[in-house]
Amino acid sequence: MRLRTHRQGNKRNKRNKKNKRKNNRHFNAGAGQMKITVIAVGKIKEKFYRDALAEYGKRLGKYCRFEIVEVEDEKTPDNAGESMENRIREKEAERILKYVKPEAYVISLEIEGRKMDSPSFADVMGKLATYGTSHIQFIIGGSLGLYKSVSARADLRLSFSDMTFPHQLMRVILAEQVYRAYRILNGEPYHK
Repeated sequence: MRLRTHRQGNKRNKRNKKNKRKNNRHFNAGAGQMKITVIAVGKIKEKFYRDALAEYGKRLGKYCRFEIVEVEDEKTPDNAGESMENRIREKEAERILKYVKPEAYVISLEIEGRKMDSPSFADVMGKLATYGTSHIQFIIGGSLGLYKSVSARADLRLSFSDMTFPHQLMRVILAEQVYRAYRILNGEPYHK
């Protein structure tokens, strides 16, 4: 019989505590570690937006695997006509759709989409997890919005408001709402 030294016992206790924390996090995530991907047109240049996204990304790590994929935006010339704007949207759509996974549940953010409050949004996220969805992809278009091929691929078209927001800021708002949804689903307090 091999005797365990005090030092070995401490290592084992630390390992057990670490595994217990991992298991609790997995349990708190509801459906395991769901993957949440935000596919967004354009790069974020402002440090304060990047900092806010990094903070929500850190907070969301407790509940899901969160990532942001940026696709290149097209420059819109001054006085661009409707046909030029459509070509720009179409090019951006091609770039977006390269990242859309066939098995993912796709939610596009569009002014004409369905409006819901935070508890309803949390309910949608919870139902997706319950029914086995392991990957949700959110799509945020560029300054001209989304092309019809992207809207057609979406499983849900979601509107946060009738107002127009800068697409950089929309990433932060979306990350906050996803975080809020997980807090609601786990019965955890969060400011209103």
